[in-house]
This record gives sequence, C-alpha cells and structure tokens, in this order.
Amino acid sequence: MSHQLTRPSRFALENFARVTGAHPELLRRFVALGLLEATTDGTGELWFGPSQLSRVARIQRLRAGLDLNYAALGLVMDLLDRIAVLEAERRRFVGRGARTWI
Repeated sequence: MSHQLTRPSRFALENFARVTGAHPELLRRFVALGLLEATTDGTGELWFGPSQLSRVARIQRLRAGLDLNYAALGLVMDLLDRIAVLEAERRRFVGRGARTWI
C-alpha cells in the first residue's frame, strides 16, 4: 500500500492546533486580533491555509524572544512585513544597476 504525501490545502481548527502546538482558543484569539487569517464554513468552523503555519511559528518566536503582548505582536509583524517589502524593492532597484545611497 502506498501513501501519497501531500500538504493539505487547508486545516480545520483542531488539526491546525495539533500541528502548531497552540490551543484552539488561542488560535481563535489570534484570528480575532488579526494576527492570523482564517475562513469559516457554513457551520462556523474556522479553516486555516498552509501559509498560516509560518505565521503561527513567527508569532511564537516573537512572543518568546521579545515577551510582547499579542496586540504589540501585530504591530511588530506588520513592521517586519513592511521591512521585507522595502528590502525586496531595494534589491530590485539595485539589481537593475541603479546606484544605492546606503
């Protein structure tokens, strides 16, 4: 018997909690605070996309490393995302032969 290894296209709340090691209520709070994105089905069940796995890991690292509350984590994550966008733009700009001022 062969088993195909595939990544699920989405995770139900309980499965997502098991994979991330986070309590389901904490994940619900993350969604309410805007730290995670989830969709709901007709029964109100939360579903998470695979990209949210890395967001939970990031939240856990920032919480452990910086000891910030969850509201502050949202701000820090937004700033880190913006920095990543700016760095990517800078690399494209410099990659086209433009001179950098930094």
